[in-house]
Amino acid sequence: MLNLSPAIIVLTPGGAALAARLKTALPQALVHAKRGRVETADVFFDDFTSAVQAAFLEGRPVIGCCAAGTLIRALAPLIADKRAEPPVVAVAEDGGAVVPLLGGHRGANDLAKSIAEVLGVEAAVTTAGDRRFAVALDAPPTGWRLGNPADYKGFSAALLGGKTVRLEGEAPWLSDSGLPLAADGPLAIEVTEKTGCPAPERLVYHPARLCLGVGCERHAAPEELETLVRDSLAKAGLSPLAVAGVFSLDVKADEAAVLALAETLGVPARFFESATLEAETPRLANPSDLVFREVGCHGVAEGAALAAAGPQGELLVAKTKSKRATCAVALAPQIVEAEQLGRGRGTLSVIGTGPGDAVWRTPEAEAAVLRASDLVGYGLYLDLLGPLAAGKARHGYELGEEEKRVRVALDLAAEGRDVALVCSGDPGIYAMATLVFELLERGGRADWARVGVTVMPGVSALQAAAARAGAPIGHDFCTISLSDLLTPWEAIQRRLTAAAEGDFVIAFYNPVSKRRTRQLAEAVEILRAHRPDDTPVVLARNLGRDGETITVVDLAELTPDRVDMLTVVLVGSSETKRVARSDGGAWVYTPRGYANKGGYAGKAQKNSEDAA
Repeated sequence: MLNLSPAIIVLTPGGAALAARLKTALPQALVHAKRGRVETADVFFDDFTSAVQAAFLEGRPVIGCCAAGTLIRALAPLIADKRAEPPVVAVAEDGGAVVPLLGGHRGANDLAKSIAEVLGVEAAVTTAGDRRFAVALDAPPTGWRLGNPADYKGFSAALLGGKTVRLEGEAPWLSDSGLPLAADGPLAIEVTEKTGCPAPERLVYHPARLCLGVGCERHAAPEELETLVRDSLAKAGLSPLAVAGVFSLDVKADEAAVLALAETLGVPARFFESATLEAETPRLANPSDLVFREVGCHGVAEGAALAAAGPQGELLVAKTKSKRATCAVALAPQIVEAEQLGRGRGTLSVIGTGPGDAVWRTPEAEAAVLRASDLVGYGLYLDLLGPLAAGKARHGYELGEEEKRVRVALDLAAEGRDVALVCSGDPGIYAMATLVFELLERGGRADWARVGVTVMPGVSALQAAAARAGAPIGHDFCTISLSDLLTPWEAIQRRLTAAAEGDFVIAFYNPVSKRRTRQLAEAVEILRAHRPDDTPVVLARNLGRDGETITVVDLAELTPDRVDMLTVVLVGSSETKRVARSDGGAWVYTPRGYANKGGYAGKAQKNSEDAA
């Protein structure tokens, strides 16, 4: 499930005031408010049920500043799988009650408790185990995994029925809870990094104390490394659920087999410099001069495992080899916080935030921003992120500093950071995505090549303008930038002529600037030679922001003074039409030819005859 910002749903000014208090604990939450009732919010909605259901289906935590019944009725049709539902919490508008409704063990209980602490009340947690024993056995804390979740339900029923439980091993979160512990209890909880002995009356918890060191040849098959690791753990009687992380040398940060293994095990992949691994040489069971000559340390798998386990760590499984891979396992004296060790593979998410309004921002892009440690982009675009940018390192630049932005983003990612390169609209349409790959191609930087790059689509200004106007790009269309800063005007003229002759609907990006107006005037002249003067033209300005306007004019009326850099211009084809609206305006659409299909035309004729 994506890591999305919570949606605080409010219906009244009182709810908005409450939401402002809640944001002290949840700075990245977005306030969704009923349009016309609340003056300021991150997102406005017209229909409460649709807004709540949309947030729920996105997997977004939902906090309703309203009656619990109101939320329940809105979400009732969607409630199906408690293992997949996001947290849903109802908060009384006066702040006097906080009730987790759904997703109790997926964060709702903890979320409710955090909210209750801000409001100075007690969360109304109703989950049986939480209330009676002050512990959620099916949702252990970070660093712990339940080995036999299928046995939890029966075990919990026996526990609630009055049976006592004996604790085998050390786990403060269990020994300090309200569990009815007894040395001779008929129920048992086993704490071990080994496979253990799971049974209906015996839960097994695995602490994340195993540090898995791995190495492999370039492009080794992921299946080979995974098989080696699983076989090695099984031979030693160790549980994969006790693995805290997969550790290796930094030059392996982009190795597919290593990354796939970490993903399969559900743990972080972390990487050390060769000097760190070389410092572990005195503790290695199998030091190798050959490995030292190749990568600068005497052991990758054993060295990485021991470096992660720390000075008091113990090598449990010495280097084990397959044809192209190695692995080793070390035991740390306590829970290992893998994210604090070495560094991860740096990531660069190239995202588009849409034209302006937060509702046009995709959940994927939002999750990337929330996940990022650093945000890079044009300052205005970073401002538009609002609460999502809270707590992030911000690297804002001016227009014209595009290459600098991308270089900084790649440098930060190469240091092991999670970076979001923020663009407006779609990042692949006249934005930064293409420059990222251009620099990767000509950069000659090995550290850049190890960065994990993901391009995430966004709603383009072209799409937003078309949707606001009707369906002007319902048939073949193209986009042309009228800026000749990067493209010679002669090349732009050739493209304009070809698009005009091909009768494409055309979206003009960068139509004018303070110093550049003749290009649009020349473009109009080229188009008027190939399509009627009354061809509809959509001028969409400030899309998704205050002051948004959508104007439809004739092609003959399109002059540079009607347009600025905040305007997207859509010029219809010779087939583009207008449909009158009840408010005096017009919808614009470009037919695809359905009326010429035999079945459609026949039905239309029959309907006309029936009406007569």
